[in-house]
Amino acid sequence: MREVLFFTEQTCLPDFFTEKQLQAWLDAIASEHSRSIGEISFIFCSDDYILDVNRQYLQHDYYTDVITFDNSEDGLLCGDVFISLDTVRSNAELFRVSFEEEFYRVICHAILHLIGFKDKTDADDVEMRKQEDHCLKLLESL
Repeated sequence: MREVLFFTEQTCLPDFFTEKQLQAWLDAIASEHSRSIGEISFIFCSDDYILDVNRQYLQHDYYTDVITFDNSEDGLLCGDVFISLDTVRSNAELFRVSFEEEFYRVICHAILHLIGFKDKTDADDVEMRKQEDHCLKLLESL
């Protein structure tokens, strides 16, 4: 069953966000990797909220832009994705890109994790960045 849900906690979604466009993009990314979208919940939140999630579930005491809990199986992408819009905004400034570009980069980063891409080693990180760049080009074509 395909179901992509969007929630907010202590924040608001940006004006450029549209569910229909995002769902079409996620379908395209999944399809390119011979996967399908199952049930994915995106929780857009504040730094304080994601810090609580990080502490409670991962025992990490630091802020982050995205946390992905993977429940995928048999080619069906499923999971819960927490995205701190505060950190996305800070990272956009740090990397000198638009908030919109960083917003979408973090979303595809989470989907790539659900597909199976990792980013723990330097080589994995390089491949992840390559995949993210490809996903962003795919978004432009929709």
